[in-house]
Amino acid sequence: MKVVLGSDKNGFELKEKVKKYLKTNGYEVEDVSETPQEDFVDSSLAVTDKVLKEGVKKAVMFDEYGVGSAMASNKVKGMVTANVIEENTAHMTAMHNGAKAISIGSGVVAEKLAYNIVQYYLDTEYAGGRHQVRLDMLEKMI
Repeated sequence: MKVVLGSDKNGFELKEKVKKYLKTNGYEVEDVSETPQEDFVDSSLAVTDKVLKEGVKKAVMFDEYGVGSAMASNKVKGMVTANVIEENTAHMTAMHNGAKAISIGSGVVAEKLAYNIVQYYLDTEYAGGRHQVRLDMLEKMI
């Protein structure tokens, strides 16, 4: 599975650790911020662009709190990004919300928890069905 990663300067160290974790576990990783981007808007939009233009199914954004990346990404029509701080939300946002990306805050989430969050997110498929109604509603926005 291909996973796109991106981060600003505050999330860079955690992103690098997660990138190593993913590669060690056999994931194909595309990093849109090989050097830390100054601002979370730039890094999250670079990830969003890859997801929407290339049809990438899963992506992870990093900044200090995760909120900024999710907010910036969700401004783009067609994108669904959730700020996640624990495993159950990572699972449920993938299963019920069809999240194309998650954001993680390096100032909130420790390294081991970040690995768990990312793994729960990647291991979960979108359930569709009754949940599609909400995604369709989101698609009509903006």
